[in-house]
Amino acid sequence: MGGRGQGIAGLRAAGRWPTPRGTPSPTASRWVRIRALSLTAHGKVRYELKTPYRDGTTHVIFEPLDFIARLAALVPRPRVNLTRYHGVFAPNSRHRSQVTPARRGKGNKPKAPGDEQQTTPGERHAAMSWAQRLKRVFNIDIQTCSACGGAVKVIACIEDPAVIEKILAHLNEKVLVVQAPPLPKCRAPPQAVLFD
Repeated sequence: MGGRGQGIAGLRAAGRWPTPRGTPSPTASRWVRIRALSLTAHGKVRYELKTPYRDGTTHVIFEPLDFIARLAALVPRPRVNLTRYHGVFAPNSRHRSQVTPARRGKGNKPKAPGDEQQTTPGERHAAMSWAQRLKRVFNIDIQTCSACGGAVKVIACIEDPAVIEKILAHLNEKVLVVQAPPLPKCRAPPQAVLFD
């Protein structure tokens, strides 16, 4: 263990850990590997570095509370975009409406009431349906039948918990009735002495 690996101060000096204000350095998000963590006999957290420092430091020792504080500093604040756009993709760019599919941006001209008839209904309704979102985010395709591969049409969206409970209870009863009857009890093998 090198002298620089004896605490948080060495990491902060090396620029490999967040500053006290909580702004992580570019390498901080790649810094913590779960398999490299262990506890020492004295109850401190030992972290094995992926590559040793120039001075030969291979492990870093933390107090448990210090380690948790540094990990908490890596978590982004709620409702903060993790992807930042610059140039024509920036939110205030005059040319953003010309390069984005939704045609939103500062340079987008408001449409006159007569222009709506020239656009198709699909262009007017650019938002995705919840079924499309399920497919995009969780890869759950509820618009395709799993048995035949045909198109499925959603006819209702039930959100009332009481109705959902009734439907699920009914389906459970149906499954219990449809299940195969239990097998008969096992019997002992035939006795060879009786057949001599």
